[in-house]
Amino acid sequence: MTWIPKQLTRKQIEERRLAGGKLLKEGRLSKAQIAHKLGVSRAAVTYWARRKRFGGLRRLQSRQSSGRPPKLTPQQQRTLLGYLKRGALRADFPTDRWTLRRIQHVIKKEFDIAYHPNYLGRFLRDLGWTPQLPVPRATERDDRLVEAWLGHDWPRIKKSAAHRC
Repeated sequence: MTWIPKQLTRKQIEERRLAGGKLLKEGRLSKAQIAHKLGVSRAAVTYWARRKRFGGLRRLQSRQSSGRPPKLTPQQQRTLLGYLKRGALRADFPTDRWTLRRIQHVIKKEFDIAYHPNYLGRFLRDLGWTPQLPVPRATERDDRLVEAWLGHDWPRIKKSAAHRC
């Protein structure tokens, strides 16, 4: 398996750690070679080796994540995303733009749960909701003229600028 550190889930990280533990147990590769093969630092492999030495491979397994459980249940989270997808106008706001304060208000009204608006940005990103802003466009814009300029004038300007440098 190819290990790409920024794209791994918790389960994949555990699998990588266990694969590193098995390679350490075999003893054929150095810590630096294992680190290179798995895409981690040598310090991480050294840490795994220490944990393996004092508890075997089971010490490399994931532990239950700590922290407070979410206030909204998975069903409530799906319901909230449904509200957001329908738009702010359908939620009786004057414009169709969601703000964190508006989302906070909807959560309080629909589920009687209070979230701080500063937390909601991270919470919504973890749910897969991203802030989408409309691209501002001038009402006078003529797309045909823009395409003609990009096709004819821009290459000429770019070429003459390159000759000056």
